[in-house]
Amino acid sequence: MDYRGMPDFSHAQQDRIGVLITNLGTPDAPDTPSLRRYLKEFLSDPRVVEVPRALWWLILNGVILRIRPKRSAAAYRTVWTEQGSPLLTHTKAQAEQLQHQLKQQYGEQVIVRYAMRYGNPSMASVIDSMLEDGVRKLLVLPLYPQYSAATTASTFDAVAKDFTQRRWLPDLRFVSHYHDDEGYIEACAAQIRRYWQQHDRPQKLIFSYHGVPLKYLQKGDPYHCECHKTSRLIGEALGLRKDEYLTTFQSRFGREEWLKPYTDETLKALPGQGVKDVHVFCPGFSADCLETIEEIGEENREYFIESGGENYAYIPALNANAEHIEALTRLIERELQGWHVTRDSQASEDRASALKQNYGSIETSDL
Repeated sequence: MDYRGMPDFSHAQQDRIGVLITNLGTPDAPDTPSLRRYLKEFLSDPRVVEVPRALWWLILNGVILRIRPKRSAAAYRTVWTEQGSPLLTHTKAQAEQLQHQLKQQYGEQVIVRYAMRYGNPSMASVIDSMLEDGVRKLLVLPLYPQYSAATTASTFDAVAKDFTQRRWLPDLRFVSHYHDDEGYIEACAAQIRRYWQQHDRPQKLIFSYHGVPLKYLQKGDPYHCECHKTSRLIGEALGLRKDEYLTTFQSRFGREEWLKPYTDETLKALPGQGVKDVHVFCPGFSADCLETIEEIGEENREYFIESGGENYAYIPALNANAEHIEALTRLIERELQGWHVTRDSQASEDRASALKQNYGSIETSDL
């Protein structure tokens, strides 16, 4: 195997620390071809769909990719902006704000980039650019507060696969979850409080998380438990009684049983139980996307109102608001402890001098 080197690498280059934040992904455009490419990559991941590969290949290529791309493209068009998809826009803003915050402490020694697990910018291309910019220590922070094999572990798989193809590997640290991080919990609570300052408090606050098949929990995935802990901690930070909030799961797919209670069915049932006023917040989403804007903000609103509900509101995700960026900055700083990059140029000068002395003008990593 011919491992990838860095032909443009300079031995006089300063070593740096890299922070890579990642999210799920987005199609390149709200059209059928783009959705087909995106969904094929996403749904081909065995971490996402744990079904025998041969059977799933037939279902995916014979049924799903023939029908779903057109429907999904229509949904994406309702949330698309001039800057692209909301998820891409918010993730980019998060990276820029984190770079600004970390620069105040680390100067130019730490660089922050963002990538998508599926779609663009791809993880491989962003890791390439970070290594070319001198990153020798890499912290990967998937923006999934609650761990799941279908999300967090899939991100690790992508990083690990990339590293198996490289000649020179950076030191690696990987954040697997932060569902009970104090800063993250307070950022969620602050977002809800801010919304309630502008609107009356509801009868019931719904914490809605992306669902996963029940069998994942039965096989030991901690996602369900971490979601419930997050809800409890936010509820405590808000001073809520246990009967003032609920934890539900959205976006199920297929016929098998997923984590319950389901968000849509809960919202259809609540008016009949006398609950006519609800707010929904999605703690598992670090940035607003199609699922939060369209599914929670619009589709589930219709379910609730048609079932007799009177007041329904979706509280936006944390996105790049100040409390969220502060929480992520503190989290990153803790994870970077013990990693130091020298600010003087002596080490890089020594490398360059030794290289020139022994190999003349050769300046590549292909030696």
